[in-house]
Amino acid sequence: MDRSSHLPAQTTDGQMHSVMGNIEHPEEVVAVIDKGGDGIGLYRTEFQYMGRTDFPTEEELFEHYKDVVDVMPDKPVTIRTLDINGDKAVDYTAEKDEVNPVLGLRAIRYCLQKPDVFKTQLRAILRAAYFGQVRILFPMISRMDEIRATKKILAEVAASLDKDGLPYEKEIEIGVMIEVPSAALIADAMAQEVDFFSIGTNDLIQYTMAIDRANRHVAHLYTPLHPAVIRLIKMVADAGHRQKTPVFMCGEMAGEPLYLPILLGMGLKELSTTAQSIPVIKNAIRTLDDKACHAFLQEVLKESAIEKIEAMVKDTYGDLLNNNLSHWE
Repeated sequence: MDRSSHLPAQTTDGQMHSVMGNIEHPEEVVAVIDKGGDGIGLYRTEFQYMGRTDFPTEEELFEHYKDVVDVMPDKPVTIRTLDINGDKAVDYTAEKDEVNPVLGLRAIRYCLQKPDVFKTQLRAILRAAYFGQVRILFPMISRMDEIRATKKILAEVAASLDKDGLPYEKEIEIGVMIEVPSAALIADAMAQEVDFFSIGTNDLIQYTMAIDRANRHVAHLYTPLHPAVIRLIKMVADAGHRQKTPVFMCGEMAGEPLYLPILLGMGLKELSTTAQSIPVIKNAIRTLDDKACHAFLQEVLKESAIEKIEAMVKDTYGDLLNNNLSHWE
């Protein structure tokens, strides 16, 4: 299994795709490499802030990030900035009284209100980026002014590193996560401000459908195949293509083979998933025809019922993808 997982994720009609790994801790990068990952598509950095009594120092963060870059110096490493609060609360922060933290002071909102914490992390990322191919990913962006404020702080951090005489990457790529509907709806404008998009389907589906996946009463309503979700993702993909801004996906939808025909049909060239899922996704891509996926998507977009879309996917690609999965079991 591992030998063929290192083969390229190339469709039957010759289109190349990248399948990357999601990690939470530096040591997980080894599993991504072992499973044939083409890089790190999502490094969730908040776990270095949890289980502590205070914020980590710049040097601690720098060492964590450099550990990952050192293992994967010739492949992309996408580092997402701090996404605490919501479902990942940190004990030593003061914001503990929010009624609905998932809609509250989390991710980029928290960082912009805590610039000292944010700048410490950004300094560490820029320094680690000097040693490899690092991209910065900003989470929970919902407004244009958040992008501009973030870029301003990043410029201030770069200036501070110049002043301190520390080496850092001066031409780092920056991207935003598309995980709230407002960002998807203005993706055409956002595409002019950043180098790439990464679609976080877990939150995008949750916020679009107003569904808490952890709530047993409504969790069954959570589905990536809702036509509203599909159309939002396509809106982002189309905006990126028009502006020549690459569009990636790092949510759980990217790790499910049955969704691949739709994602490839939208022109997504980079998917990021768990290390265990990388071989399955790469092998599934090698069974698909890119042009056929584009044609299939057009038929999917005509449907408004979830049940019909699910049936279309299973009827058209179920046998092909099930055969692929049985090969890896």
